[in-house]
This record gives sequence, C-alpha cells and structure tokens, in this order.
Amino acid sequence: MTTRDATELFSEWALRNRDEGMESGHANSVNDMLNIAIPMLVEPFSAIDVGCGNGWVCRKLQSNDNCSKVVGIDGSIEMITKAKQKGGGDFHLAKLPEWTPSQKFDFIHSMEFLYYLKDPLEMLKIFFNEWLNDKGVLIAGVDHYLENVESHEWPKSLNVHMTTLSEEQWRQGMVDAGFTDVETRRVGIKSGFVGTLAIYGRKD
Repeated sequence: MTTRDATELFSEWALRNRDEGMESGHANSVNDMLNIAIPMLVEPFSAIDVGCGNGWVCRKLQSNDNCSKVVGIDGSIEMITKAKQKGGGDFHLAKLPEWTPSQKFDFIHSMEFLYYLKDPLEMLKIFFNEWLNDKGVLIAGVDHYLENVESHEWPKSLNVHMTTLSEEQWRQGMVDAGFTDVETRRVGIKSGFVGTLAIYGRKD
C-alpha cells in the first residue's frame, strides 16, 4: 500500500471536524509549551505557527498583548480553509520544506508537525538560518518519538510517513542546527500518556 500524504489525512479530519478534537487534545501540551517559550522572548514579538491546523494556536497567540503579528501555515487545504473562516492570523496553504516566509520571525511554534517530514532535522537548520530572527526562539512539540512506545504503530495505522527520533536525537538536532540554550522537556503528561516531547532553543 502506498503511503499517503499526511496533508490528505488532515483534510479528511477537518471535514469530519476532528480538528476540534485535536485542539482540545493538544491544549495542555501547547499551553505548557507557550508558558516555556514566551518568557524567553524579547517583547514585542512576531510569531509563526507551523502546522497550524484550524489556527487555534494563532488565535491564542494573537490574544497576547505582546504579540505584534501572527502567521499560520499548513499543508492541508481544508485546515487552512477553516483557519481563514475562524480568523485570528494571516494563514497560508504551504508545504515544507519548499515554502519560505517573506519575513523572519521572533517565535516559531510547531505542534505535531515535524516528524511528518522525511528529514525533520534539516528543517530545524532551515528554521534557524532562514526563518528566525536573532534572539528568536523555536519550540516544537512531538507526540511520536522513540520513547513513546505507543506511538510506534501510528505510521502503519494511519498509513502516513513518520520519522521516529529519540529525545536525544531531537536535542542534538537542535544543537547541530545552531540553537543555544537547547532543552527538551515532557509536557502535557496525563494518565496513560508519557507526554509531548517539547524541544526548544534560542538563536543568539
């Protein structure tokens, strides 16, 4: 069976309103991630959410008084359609790594996106070199990683590509990309879930 593009899966989910479940299911992890990253930022800050889905994180960021601009990108046409309908940011239909923003940002946020790429560690280098302002911060959350054993069957059950990396591989990937103050942390931990792996660092 040919592996399908993850954006097709997410468009199906958007049409079935599963994006709302993704929003509620990821809320605790994202709140923890924003609580880590936002205090690291120089104010005011511009932000981009990579893999923004229906735009819910963009709307959350836009409500922050210190956030001057919010952009959201996603490869799913149905998710971006929903994001534009709901408002709360400047939304673009785009697939990575081909797309490049027209400006650099102070804050890059990503939740449940990077491991769908063939080479997510190369994307970290692109973020560092081409997307992020000096003193900017990147934080990314992934639920599919080596230490989360329950996630290992997701690629087969969903029939989509996922790159499986360990916590240490993600951390080293950030260091190799050029980030400083690199840390990893488990966030959004709850019963039966080992937690989202949050990877973050700064561009000095």
